[in-house]
Amino acid sequence: MQVPPSQYQPHPIPEGRVEAGGKTYMTDAKGALVPLDLVRPQDQLQDETVRKIVGYAMALSAQVKRFKSHVFDDIGAFEAILAQEYDATVGGAKGNKTLLSFDGLFKVQVQVSDRIDFGPELQIAKELVDECLNEWSADARPEIRAIVTRAFNTDKAGQINRSEIFMLLRLEIEDARWRRAMDAIRDAMRVVGSTTYVRCYERDSADAPWRAITIDLAKA
Repeated sequence: MQVPPSQYQPHPIPEGRVEAGGKTYMTDAKGALVPLDLVRPQDQLQDETVRKIVGYAMALSAQVKRFKSHVFDDIGAFEAILAQEYDATVGGAKGNKTLLSFDGLFKVQVQVSDRIDFGPELQIAKELVDECLNEWSADARPEIRAIVTRAFNTDKAGQINRSEIFMLLRLEIEDARWRRAMDAIRDAMRVVGSTTYVRCYERDSADAPWRAITIDLAKA
């Protein structure tokens, strides 16, 4: 797909030059004024390049924020019309919904993802899991031990590994203490908030695969 030309201007940022006493200076990282003729040409070029990129980045960031606001405003207005005029709704109870163009070539998905934290019951689960592993000793599969270790080890921010905790819940183990441990993990789960994601897709025909319309810089 051909990328259209940019339709927005960079956000204005300081030029990094200071005029004083009829001379031009640049401010260095320590706050000192350095005469322009003492700044190496490659450093001047690097400064200009960084400021140009950052100016466009700031403008793009503001544009993405406006886009997100417009998306929710437009979907909200659409849902209000549906509710008022047609006594109808779209989406599920948690707010997930999919909107399609009439020709089926464009799609907007709204997905709501819960943010999960864990309460003190998690410590009980860990003690039960440790009991199981100690009793199973050599019979415990090394991959199970590895998952348990990763699940209950905290990262640098002091957070447990949620994905590994959820992986524990998928293991089919019939030991009664293990099952109590998994129940304790489920009881420990707390929904502390939610995040809403908007994803847009396009395709060339009604039977063609969907292509995500990328807004993520790393995937553009």
